[in-house]
Amino acid sequence: MNDKLLVETAVLAGEVMLVSGAEIYRVEDTIKRILQNADRRTSEAIVLSTGIFVTLNDPELEPITVIRRVTDRSTNLNKVYLVNNVSRQFCSGNMTVEAAYEELQKACKAQQYRPWMKNAGVICVSLFFALLLGGGAVDCTAAAFAGALSAGVIWMSGRIRLNVFCQTSLGAFSIAVAALMMKQWVFPDLKRDIVIIGCIMPLVPGVIFTTAIRDTLNGDYAAGAARIMEAAVVALAVAAGVGMGMALFSQVLGGAVIW
Repeated sequence: MNDKLLVETAVLAGEVMLVSGAEIYRVEDTIKRILQNADRRTSEAIVLSTGIFVTLNDPELEPITVIRRVTDRSTNLNKVYLVNNVSRQFCSGNMTVEAAYEELQKACKAQQYRPWMKNAGVICVSLFFALLLGGGAVDCTAAAFAGALSAGVIWMSGRIRLNVFCQTSLGAFSIAVAALMMKQWVFPDLKRDIVIIGCIMPLVPGVIFTTAIRDTLNGDYAAGAARIMEAAVVALAVAAGVGMGMALFSQVLGGAVIW
């Protein structure tokens, strides 16, 4: 077996899982299981929230070490499933290392949902959370509109390559401004709190925080602390965006805002 290709396969599997939001212990376990198929005495894998370190060693052979920097972040459980499936098939002997590497490359480029489908999901989540919070027909309609505006703003800011903090802040800012504008000039009886809370729910980093807790409980304290900080930054971006939107709107109208 080509040990170099095996290491590259293991690192690619770990990279796809780490970028897709998998727990650190799950990434390390997948890499180690793939490396166990090498004809080497020792194999080690260390995974951090920002990088992967993998090495194969044997006293009689040249060691192979690969370091991969990971900067992207997302939550995509479908890609985690695809990598786990490839890993199981390869470790059970039903797939060659060449086929496994090819399948992992496909998983890396896989797109489960088109952008318009994701935006439609944001609109539906905003609408139904407003309904869950006790909003009426007017509140749900306003939440759907504000959610659509937020999804469009985040999509556009992503296209111009703004960082996650700026994207989230701009999305939350647009939600606050849209809700206040509709209450001020369109629906005087609108429950703006319900609209704003319902619309920011798609922005709340719940999965990131849950993953951070699981990493911490599994002893990966560095990764757990890093992801807790990431969740805190996203939550701060949401709060800052809503706060700036409300403050700016009130300032523009000279304090004449219907609260």
